[in-house]
Amino acid sequence: MMFWRSVVFKLWFTIILMVAFVLFILTVLLLEFFENYYVEEAEKNLLNQAESVATLIESHGNDGLEIETINEVTAPTTRVTIFYSEHEYWMNDNSETNPLPEVDPTWFLTNTDLNQTITNKEEVMKIEPLSNSEAKIVVVGIPFELEGSTGAIYAYQSLEAIEETTTKTTRIILIAASISIILTTIFAFFLSTRITAPLIKMRKAAGELSRGEFYTKVPVLTHDEIGELAISFNRMRRQLNDHISALNQEKSHLSSILKSMADGVITINKKCEIMVMNPPAKSVLEQLGYQFDDTMNKLPSELKGYFEDVLNKEQESISEISVQGRTYVLLLTPLYTNGVIRGVVAILRDMTEERQTDKLRKDFLANVSHELRTPISLMQGYSEAIVDDIAASNEEKRELAQIIYDESLRMSRLVNELLDLARMEAGHIQLNIEKVDISGFINRVAKKFRTVADDQNIHVDVSLNNQTELVFLDPDRMEQVLTNLIDNAIRHSTSGDSITITLDELINEFVIYVKDEGSGIPEEDVPFIFERFYKSDKARTRKKEVKGTGLGLSIAKHIVEAHKGRISVQSHVNEGTKFTITLPKNPHKDYS
Repeated sequence: MMFWRSVVFKLWFTIILMVAFVLFILTVLLLEFFENYYVEEAEKNLLNQAESVATLIESHGNDGLEIETINEVTAPTTRVTIFYSEHEYWMNDNSETNPLPEVDPTWFLTNTDLNQTITNKEEVMKIEPLSNSEAKIVVVGIPFELEGSTGAIYAYQSLEAIEETTTKTTRIILIAASISIILTTIFAFFLSTRITAPLIKMRKAAGELSRGEFYTKVPVLTHDEIGELAISFNRMRRQLNDHISALNQEKSHLSSILKSMADGVITINKKCEIMVMNPPAKSVLEQLGYQFDDTMNKLPSELKGYFEDVLNKEQESISEISVQGRTYVLLLTPLYTNGVIRGVVAILRDMTEERQTDKLRKDFLANVSHELRTPISLMQGYSEAIVDDIAASNEEKRELAQIIYDESLRMSRLVNELLDLARMEAGHIQLNIEKVDISGFINRVAKKFRTVADDQNIHVDVSLNNQTELVFLDPDRMEQVLTNLIDNAIRHSTSGDSITITLDELINEFVIYVKDEGSGIPEEDVPFIFERFYKSDKARTRKKEVKGTGLGLSIAKHIVEAHKGRISVQSHVNEGTKFTITLPKNPHKDYS
């Protein structure tokens, strides 16, 4: 900041201006006073000298002694002209000590004011310019009586002596004024600095406050208005710090709430610029292909229309959108400030699971009805055929009875699997963990399917890449999982395809892969393949002799998770499917 804009300069300049003005008035008055004083003193002095001369003349008359005495009683700078009459006069001669030029005696007679001494016997004191010079003189004229006649004595001297004295006095006054201004300047700077020092500290503290530093304290050095200002500033700083801390706590609290919400939250302003957004909402926008950076905070075009509609109509809105196969409900509410809309807050709620649950509930009833209707219809039809003696021979009756028996087993298996799945979902699954030779276990399960696979010209290969032979698992439950996966692989494979069972070992885990080259699973069915009754072949287009309940993979997932493991699937249509089972070597041991 420039010096002349500072408070110090303004205070200094104001004080100096006031002092200079006062000194100027005082100097003018003093000069006028001293000039008048010296003139008055000069007139008094001349009057005294003139009176002394008059006394001499009246005492001694016009003789030589008088003339000598007059030169002695008058000052060296004073000249005297004595008029005994209008035609008789006398002038003293002290030109050696008095530089004033001689004055023509007739000037006194021709000057109207000075002539009053002779004509009217009046005392005269005047300052008059000389007729033959630019100099001015001080003239005093008094009348006197001598032998019955009236005369006049004029004593005068130059103003140069008075002006010289006045000049010296003026110089002294100006020097005193200059010293006063200098001292005033020092005092003004001292006073200004003393006054502005706390203000500068407050300004510095205010700058730190603007940068968010709320712990700067202004020292209270005085108990005047500036001290009270410092106290008020410190009080304001504490209150501001408390308010900012409260706002930060509320902001942090709100941020924690937003981050912990499962629903996405987006707040925009009237320009459709994103102001606030939590991680779930960011994930949804990323699925829409939105790229985030510091210079781009606009809404994706897929959502902008919904927000603009709410901004224009100023009404709440509920919409449903689909993003990469997932369903979201978009609830938009306008935001107001003093009755004026300033933006929109939106909640993105993932309704995929709810929609899928509703669909699965409906499919569950349809699947159970379908799965039970077929064996019941078969059992009812064949039992009627036996009752009505449609089967002529005992062999035909045994064949019908065998079909009825197979269907009853299928119904029993369906019910048992439903009960088993219900217990697993309720957390009541029990595992009999024991040491198992994992290589022999894999070979035994694969061997069980080789005959069926060879009959269909399907190759079953086993690849063991492990060094540890003994692991801890429930062999019956894990055999159930592998049986389901291998059986599904055979069902969906054709002649000439291969099924590969691979065992890999990690540090604390082992991984089993079951890979086939079959028909594969559609991409939209992959996320739901482990749901109960979920079948990717909705039209039941698999081989007619193959009949599944749709519960196997759901049961397999629960069994693997009960072993503290993971199961996942990767599949491409007409390229095959790969199931990955990751299990700990010992589920009772904590490897974290």
